[in-house]
Amino acid sequence: MDAVNPEHSPSALTHLRQDGSAQMVDVSGKSETTREATATATVRTTDEVLGLLGSGGLPKGDALAVARVAGIMAAKKTPELIPLCHPLPLSKVTVDFELGTDSVEILATVKTRGVTGVEMEALTAASVAALSVYDMIKAVDKHAVLTDIKVLAKSGGKSGDWTL
Repeated sequence: MDAVNPEHSPSALTHLRQDGSAQMVDVSGKSETTREATATATVRTTDEVLGLLGSGGLPKGDALAVARVAGIMAAKKTPELIPLCHPLPLSKVTVDFELGTDSVEILATVKTRGVTGVEMEALTAASVAALSVYDMIKAVDKHAVLTDIKVLAKSGGKSGDWTL
């Protein structure tokens, strides 16, 4: 039984063949629909670093601009990083930041018109944007923490829409 979802047995996992070896799922019979997913990642840091992030005053430059481009690029490279992920024609990728009192939240939204969802692309965009923020702030905060990487919402496809 699957520890995350007890309704799934190992034989029901789509990325496994009968013998247990990995496979890329055949999505050729699925309907093409507009699909969108939003994921988040959080970088916890100090209020001083958040001030520098907001003002663009970090030694390495504008961390949020760099992280935004890194997240967009990462979404486009997802099938090269995640072995069983399908290459998709992405129609939109946005990466936004919300500065809090002790963290910066990264929100990545990815959209496509295709036969499979874009959750992995959104997660990859948020994760790599968070890694880029960390890289840009590590000179002033070696103790920053990346946390709370998760899908917040998805729409389109057979399984329908949901929000966390």
